[in-house]
Amino acid sequence: MSKVFKAISDPTRRQVLTLLRDGPLTAGELADHFAVSKPTMSAHFSVLREADLIAATKQGTTIVYGLKISVLEEALLGFAQLLGIQAKAPSSVRQDKPPSSQREKKR
Repeated sequence: MSKVFKAISDPTRRQVLTLLRDGPLTAGELADHFAVSKPTMSAHFSVLREADLIAATKQGTTIVYGLKISVLEEALLGFAQLLGIQAKAPSSVRQDKPPSSQREKKR
């Protein structure tokens, strides 16, 4: 759990995770969002991989990164339990809006 929190303690790494929410991106696509050197971005990717928050897949000479959200969810649940906070495991289906029948009842 401490590797996860170390990884997300940096704003650049948090932004990388945010960018990966919408799907996998290449190292170059991610790096284009930051004004840092390639070695610095590589170090950020390394910390995120070590915490198991991202997965790297090599496609030819390109590295594609993808988000591993379940690891972050587990760490947050573990932290909540450590503090004695009752937390429910995340459901596999996220519901941003109530089903249409529920929305119509509220009108």
